[in-house]
Amino acid sequence: MLRIDLNCDMGEGFGAYRLGRDAELLDYVSSANIACGFHAGDPATMRSTVQLCVRKGVAIGAHPGLPDLQGFGRREIAITPAEAYELTLYQLGALQAIVHAEGGRLQHVKPHGALYHMAAKRHEIGAAIAAATASVSSALTLYGPPGSELLRAGAAAGLRTASEAFADRSYQRDGSLTPRDQAGALLDSAAEAAAQVELLVREGRVLSREGEYLSMRADTICIHGDGKHAVEFARDIRALLERGGIAVMPLGT
Repeated sequence: MLRIDLNCDMGEGFGAYRLGRDAELLDYVSSANIACGFHAGDPATMRSTVQLCVRKGVAIGAHPGLPDLQGFGRREIAITPAEAYELTLYQLGALQAIVHAEGGRLQHVKPHGALYHMAAKRHEIGAAIAAATASVSSALTLYGPPGSELLRAGAAAGLRTASEAFADRSYQRDGSLTPRDQAGALLDSAAEAAAQVELLVREGRVLSREGEYLSMRADTICIHGDGKHAVEFARDIRALLERGGIAVMPLGT
């Protein structure tokens, strides 16, 4: 039977501010990437999100980002490899403590936003994140773009790695995501997103904005929790996959 992990970025509120419909999304996804307080999230939000994951049987992952609350971690900041290691280690440690206290298990690590893209392209940043992850636990899985420096570094550090594609973002002909400031970067239709996911899972390819099919292996597929139609996307994607005999489950099962 074909299978796929559906992951979602969540726990991205802060203080009195709430972002995303996490409780609803957790009914449809199999893995959650929980913000760890740098780009979003705070102790209370982290704990409540972990509690929801434990209750609903959703695998828990850390979503460390750059220290940029105002920019939601989507603006690149010049950091050294040592700083990349330290900020990743700090955030993983915070979430791991909460997960342990709530009777759960930390399954994976997926950098957020600008940190994700920096690690994908720059070997020294990817290697620092991989080293921090391995120092917390060699049993953790590192999520990243297919063929990226991040996944190469993860494999070199002895970690299990997972190639990630996106349900709600469009791709360019070179395989990169369309920048968010360009028209068409975000998919607006649940049907379009579901069709993109089914093509990725069944055929290992994606249709670029330029109309060309690109080979793309995906072990896990992301739905952004802050998307306007995130719940509808997750619901329709899961229904389409299950109707087609494709199981939705975490990577570790």
